[in-house]
Amino acid sequence: MATHRIHHRTVTVRGLDVYYREAGPADAPVLLLLHGFPSSSHMFRDLIPLLADRYRVIAPDHIGFGRSATPDPAEFRYTFDELAGITEEFTDLLGLERYALYIQDYGAPTGLRLALARPERVTAIVTQNGNAYEEGLGAEAWAPVLALIEKRTPQTEAPVREIYSPDGIKWQYLHGVPDPTLVSPDAYEHDTARIARPGQAEIQLDLISDYGSNFALYPAFHAYFRESRVPLLAVWGAHDEIFVPEGALAFRRDLPEAEIHLLPAGHFALETHADQIAGLVRDFLGRAL
Repeated sequence: MATHRIHHRTVTVRGLDVYYREAGPADAPVLLLLHGFPSSSHMFRDLIPLLADRYRVIAPDHIGFGRSATPDPAEFRYTFDELAGITEEFTDLLGLERYALYIQDYGAPTGLRLALARPERVTAIVTQNGNAYEEGLGAEAWAPVLALIEKRTPQTEAPVREIYSPDGIKWQYLHGVPDPTLVSPDAYEHDTARIARPGQAEIQLDLISDYGSNFALYPAFHAYFRESRVPLLAVWGAHDEIFVPEGALAFRRDLPEAEIHLLPAGHFALETHADQIAGLVRDFLGRAL
């Protein structure tokens, strides 16, 4: 039972507090969980205990999210390069020389930047609606974001602000879920409360505006997949309209042996399928590591 206990810790990176959850034996293989938008390591609350008997599971909150620091955008550049840089230094501080990645949403471009910088460290990748292909972009969901990326104005910002409004956050959790009563309101209300804090509007707009930098890296990500042959498991909410199933299937173009499972779930598949995903991850990592 001791290995199932979750520790809540904080370290300082570049003078900024980085909060993280950790569980599992100190000498076990490491699984680094990187969350998406608009969530935090809270999204892994059900998954961590299901993996901690076998793995050292570590889930940080990105800067600007959860319980990590939220510096003023005038003093900190909210870009994916910066998030990845902070995360890389976080792994250095914890002495994580080898780890498997679990990436979702924003965690995908953040984690894949780590893989580009330190490919020798990444033992395997689990992607849960963590996109790396243009085919994965849902046309309707991405239209306002692409307009913002092309030109940031008050007019293009307005529809994007709706994405992280209370209704927009709730939609991300419930849309495409066959039985929405299985999704705890605590999940989207937790995110809504965090996003409502002072300064968050500009933080989120800055990050969303920078998403185009991820598209520019897609060819480098694909080359990394082909050259490294990294073992990859995709566990994907098939009803996600933000990152659609074609994004999961596209991994096989560069990693023909990628294991792909489309689940009857939405964008936040862990809310309804944590047990099933944990089983798939345990089986996959048991063979890959």
